[in-house]
Amino acid sequence: MKYGFLGAGKMATAIIEGLLKSEVPAARIVVAGPEKLHLEKLSHRFGVATSASNEMAARSADLVLLCVKPNETSAALESCGSSLDGKILLSIVSGKTLHSLSVLAPGARIARCMPNTAATIGESATAYCCSESLTSGDRAAVESVLRCMGAFWEVPEHSLDAVTGLSGSGPAYVFLFLEALTEGGVKAGLPAALARELAIQTLRGAAALAASEGLHPAILREMVTSPGGTTAAGLLELENAAVRGALIRAVEAAALRATELSSAR
Repeated sequence: MKYGFLGAGKMATAIIEGLLKSEVPAARIVVAGPEKLHLEKLSHRFGVATSASNEMAARSADLVLLCVKPNETSAALESCGSSLDGKILLSIVSGKTLHSLSVLAPGARIARCMPNTAATIGESATAYCCSESLTSGDRAAVESVLRCMGAFWEVPEHSLDAVTGLSGSGPAYVFLFLEALTEGGVKAGLPAALARELAIQTLRGAAALAASEGLHPAILREMVTSPGGTTAAGLLELENAAVRGALIRAVEAAALRATELSSAR
């Protein structure tokens, strides 16, 4: 399997690094992008081939990854011409549906995915959907790429906006919570560096525990909350501030915005 990248940004770089870690030879990867200096850095860092031509990257690949900005999608695919015919096209572009992509690349077999920023360390929560034209072999090829980014789930295409609101935007919510926990520790008297390290490990440990136990979050919360104790006092403040409802509305708002952006394109 040979891979062609249309776009050479952070997510493309993360996927390239993941492919190489999964023992895909650098000689099987071609990356196209407009910035010559950036392409040179990629070539030097990873040993991959680079090109200023999208058409060349697509022509040399079996699976083409569309990693450009939404407003660059049409130009990128149109520049490939017929070189996408018969190829697997995996898009990470938000707001571009399978149908809209098929109009721009009618000869390709298309899948979409929504990773998040944790793909840069192989810990993404990624959802994907496939067009009916993909074979079982095509799906296996797509999933091999997704596996390089982290965990993945197949969903109906109409669920991708909700995925965007939850896991796509979710790291930002977690970073905000991390920031607040750190500031709370400082306000309570801890040195800033220690407060940050404690907050990071607390989030990491809690997430690992939730994954390990497989219990509903409400049960886990009850397990660490003693009546009249310190945790109960802290949770009361969060409930009084409607933090739970705010997080729910944040996911809904981001999902709605993703739907609006999809409709506008």
